[in-house]
Amino acid sequence: MSAGVALVTGASRGVGKGVATALGAAGWTVYVTGRGPVTADRPLSASARAVTDAGGTGIAVACDHRDDEDVHALFARISEEQAGRLDLLVNNVWAAPAGFGGFSTPFWERPLGDWDSLIGVGLRAHYVASVEAARLMVPRRSGLIANISSFGTRGHLHSVLYGMSKAGLDKMASDMAAELAPHDVRAVSLWPGIVRTEMIVASGLETIAGFPVADAESPEFVGEVICALTADPTLPERSGHTFVTAELAVEYGITDTQGRTPPSHREPFGGGPLF
Repeated sequence: MSAGVALVTGASRGVGKGVATALGAAGWTVYVTGRGPVTADRPLSASARAVTDAGGTGIAVACDHRDDEDVHALFARISEEQAGRLDLLVNNVWAAPAGFGGFSTPFWERPLGDWDSLIGVGLRAHYVASVEAARLMVPRRSGLIANISSFGTRGHLHSVLYGMSKAGLDKMASDMAAELAPHDVRAVSLWPGIVRTEMIVASGLETIAGFPVADAESPEFVGEVICALTADPTLPERSGHTFVTAELAVEYGITDTQGRTPPSHREPFGGGPLF
């Protein structure tokens, strides 16, 4: 798939912004979403500028992915502006519940409202966006839906609901791929490793799970892997499966900043993908 039209949800910062920027460097037109507002001084607008500065066309759209009507309006806008074309959806939007940093708190001591963030946004919103994307991709018989998931599918990571949401994304990609296959549309799930997001850098942590933060993946690294995946002639065979981004990077000959090869984290985080 050559450079086309992409939507990256939850792209105000972190992995979403990095993916969008990498797509921009490859010449893509990239819609980036966040809860806004879309003003010059806000992170969402900065993400769109990063796409354009990298060589693509960045378009910022304020969207509350908890609101189905808001999401429908987003896809209607893309369809109108791009003549019905959407080549790539990257499901990345995520919302942390209040006090999510307290990873040591067991699930029975957590508020039930955590469900609305970690499942309502972390899983349901991805499904809603995928439904809307498929309605554009299926008639054109082309497209890729990529879920940003996590090693939390296998090992206990952060919380019960976090693991549930990530496992759901992997199964969702598997089952969507089965139904999309007759229409030549593909779906995959991706497990980044430890990523040097703005939040991680600001935390001052030097190691996470025993790995040096300095050796972590850059947010753009994940995007470069997705770019390569869209052009992979074996994508039809890969569809429905979950992949570790660091392992795909080795296959594609992709290195991170300063020529580094980020490690796969299969062993410390409980193993590889289930699908």
